[in-house]
Amino acid sequence: MLKSKTFVKKTRSGGVLKIVREHYLRDDIWCGCEVCSECKEESPVLQREACIESNLCPFPHYLIPDTNVVLHQIDILEDPLIRNVIILQTVLQEVRHRSAPVYKRMKDTIHDKGKHFYTFTNEHHRETFVEREQGESANDRNDRAIRVAAKWYTEHLSKSASAAELKVVLLTNDRANKEKAEQSGVIAYRCEEYIKSLIGNPELVDRLALTSDDQIEISGSKLLFPEHLPLSKIQAGIKSGAFLQGSFRANTDNYLEATVFIHGEGGKTTEVLLQGLQNLNRAVHQDVVAVELFPKERWVAPSSVVLQDDQQNDEDTEEEEAEKKLESPVRDTSMLKPTGRVVGVIKRNWRPFCGMLNQSQIKEATRHLFTPADRRIPRIRIETRQALTLVGQRIIVAIDGWPRNSRYPNGHFVRNLGGAGDKETETEVLLLEHDVPHQSFSHAVLSFLPKMPWSITEEDLKVRADLRHLCVCSVDPPGCTDIDDALHCRELDNGNLEVGVHIADVSHFIRPGNALDQEAANRGTTVYLCEKRIDMVPELLSSNLCSLRSNVERLAFSCIWEMNHKAEIINTRFTKSVINSKASLTYAEAQMRIDDSSMNDEVTKSLRGLNTLAKILKGRRIEKGALTLSSPEVRFHIDSETHDPIDLQTKELKDTNSMVEEFMLLANISVAQKIYEEFSECALLRKHPAPPPSNYDILIKAAKSRDLVIRTDSAKALADSLNQATVENFPYFNTLLRILATRCMMQAVYFCSGMDNDFHHYGLASPIYTHFTSPIRRYSDIIVHRLLAVAIHADSTYPELMDKHKQSALCNNLNYRHKMAQYAQRASVAFNTQLFFKNRGVLNEEGFILFVRKNAIMILIPKFGLEGTVFFESKDRPGPRLRFDSEGPSLTVEDQHTFHIFDKVKVTISLDASNIQHQKIRMALLEPVIPGVSVSLPEPEPEAKKPKLDR
Repeated sequence: MLKSKTFVKKTRSGGVLKIVREHYLRDDIWCGCEVCSECKEESPVLQREACIESNLCPFPHYLIPDTNVVLHQIDILEDPLIRNVIILQTVLQEVRHRSAPVYKRMKDTIHDKGKHFYTFTNEHHRETFVEREQGESANDRNDRAIRVAAKWYTEHLSKSASAAELKVVLLTNDRANKEKAEQSGVIAYRCEEYIKSLIGNPELVDRLALTSDDQIEISGSKLLFPEHLPLSKIQAGIKSGAFLQGSFRANTDNYLEATVFIHGEGGKTTEVLLQGLQNLNRAVHQDVVAVELFPKERWVAPSSVVLQDDQQNDEDTEEEEAEKKLESPVRDTSMLKPTGRVVGVIKRNWRPFCGMLNQSQIKEATRHLFTPADRRIPRIRIETRQALTLVGQRIIVAIDGWPRNSRYPNGHFVRNLGGAGDKETETEVLLLEHDVPHQSFSHAVLSFLPKMPWSITEEDLKVRADLRHLCVCSVDPPGCTDIDDALHCRELDNGNLEVGVHIADVSHFIRPGNALDQEAANRGTTVYLCEKRIDMVPELLSSNLCSLRSNVERLAFSCIWEMNHKAEIINTRFTKSVINSKASLTYAEAQMRIDDSSMNDEVTKSLRGLNTLAKILKGRRIEKGALTLSSPEVRFHIDSETHDPIDLQTKELKDTNSMVEEFMLLANISVAQKIYEEFSECALLRKHPAPPPSNYDILIKAAKSRDLVIRTDSAKALADSLNQATVENFPYFNTLLRILATRCMMQAVYFCSGMDNDFHHYGLASPIYTHFTSPIRRYSDIIVHRLLAVAIHADSTYPELMDKHKQSALCNNLNYRHKMAQYAQRASVAFNTQLFFKNRGVLNEEGFILFVRKNAIMILIPKFGLEGTVFFESKDRPGPRLRFDSEGPSLTVEDQHTFHIFDKVKVTISLDASNIQHQKIRMALLEPVIPGVSVSLPEPEPEAKKPKLDR
């Protein structure tokens, strides 16, 4: 049966276009029930014996949730208890339109065969399709379509003798929808009353989301926050310029301060500072908000106060005290920032949050505060009857709303992750908090892997350069199994050198658009934690078929240059190839070969040639203004049985690290030039924006404190002044300055060439750059391989590859995934550092002041690459007199000692386990000694009472 709708549309040229939309209706769509005699299905989904037991519905029944129940109660629907659910096409389409994350979760639930969720295409069923009536809203039409489908199911099942006892229950929280359903003979319940009626599953009630902020506002109670403006007023305000739209970023060190990043034209970003609870106005980290700017006379400088965790308290008085600390006269007007307040939230970016429960003092209470692991997220008030069993556990909580009269948002319990301090639990928390996809690869994904045993075929050799004779080798960190790249260098007959970078041909195994490709695109990158690796692609590829291991034949994508001995490129060629690596070396092994004059085999000669050329290439890059920055990276030695860190040391970089890096950079630049030359609109490139001048303030002040000048008008000027910045008898000074310079930098990002006009990579001083050399662990490189393959006629193209809008959307996801991976890796280092210090008591170490704040100094311990904070004031004892000078910056304590940036100090280091949720490395000052000032560590707890370690 065909339904058609005709309407006319005006074209840009002023003409009229007649559009006919056809909608096909069928009468052969089955109901999905296994005992229905009316439908003869081969594989029915809805099972009679899997029906849920309920006091409200003491009969076997199937559930039909409406759109809002799916959107708000997805945590309930995902629970293993909930089975035999009919998801209507109307509902699924509306959920897809309103929330992509919930839609994905719903699709995953539908695909779980043990859940017995059935998708019924009611929009194409002759008896359940409804047309929108004149004057009827889209929402009302959809509600009616849901009721019609529920009624059809009720009547359809009653016709079948074998299914007559089965009923259909509509779940809806919309009062009008419920009443209309009941009037038409459909059984309907509110989600909450149905869940509370389930037999023997009281814990499921904890997962119920509160559907409206208004339900939980107590009438007559004190309003703490201004009202949020409606979206229509916000949009009008943004259009008129009265409001600005931006991304809300909470301050990690100070819960009373946040920044809103406003993205303007030409990629320019403006920062608006928010201070105080009223001005933050219930925005949560990463929400998209509308802000109103204050007049210039109300602009302030960012606070230099570090608010400690225990200062975030329920008591209003404590918050008032904390807010007073934010208020301070600023002499330097250049430090003032545009300041404002949140007037409304445009888009909530709430996600499930990991953390721990603060059990209420009243044992019978069901309302408790939950403290998230992420310090930027406010505490959340939840109702739970499981408080006693959840104390000391890591749990997940979702936010439901934030009423104006509540200091905290309201939420609900989602699930228990396990005991705090347990290594597996903490790793799970770390991955969830940084949104790292870490589930096992699905059968659909694994089905696209090559069948084993696999080998290179004659067909492969026909279309590839055979480079198996070349003396290719790889150089990687110890224990590396996902070897992306290998190198070779040999002398040509004409006296020049041939240098090759050979990269694993991952795109040969991962074809566009299949489930394996989609999963890799979503993951974006491999995530390296201290004790494990979360692969972007399945292990068969990452550690076997794509890994360029020695003495096995592998498919590669090669970038080969002819160079003279001055490392000048004469010509470049790209080819798909077959290689056989002659050695898989660590950096240390490769360095030993280069340095050992008695070794003159082909691999060693190749390495020496590469090393000589790399030094020339590096010198040339630095001459052009490439930056050599520094960051304190550490390596853990892990016990093979307990997997605990047993040693911690800063990474030592050798010439071979630099050698590999130089040729990877050169390959990336050469490939970037080629793909942009061929595809100017859709090349996937990588840029590093120049930092705004204000980013360098702290660096300039730090150098000035030692009578040095740092020029920042260009990367070249910065690089030169960093090279010249030395202090007599202070060899580590230059490294400290470079560490600080690293903190001033912007994030490098992927972008599509057709959507941007600024390609420059500031840090590398290169006009164009991309990522080509790590396709096993970066999806960006797979796309670049595909573009390069099309450019050299080694593979065919496909529509998405040439669509700049789709490429740009892909880049956004890749940038997000790479940023989250970085944060996850840092969190893993922090957790393992805590494990390392857990059983070592108190250590005394030398360090340097990296930052000076109003009430604290932040210290770097070079030996461990460790940073910590020494506070000069505490809640439970009177603090010393402090005088902070933002110009220095410097902090004077009791007029006896002034601390400056980069001053050398001696501290005690220990693990502070007093806060089980946020255990941390604590530092206390040993030298210089300030008479009368006690800067002590917390008392260690008795061994038996120590809580399990928390990250």
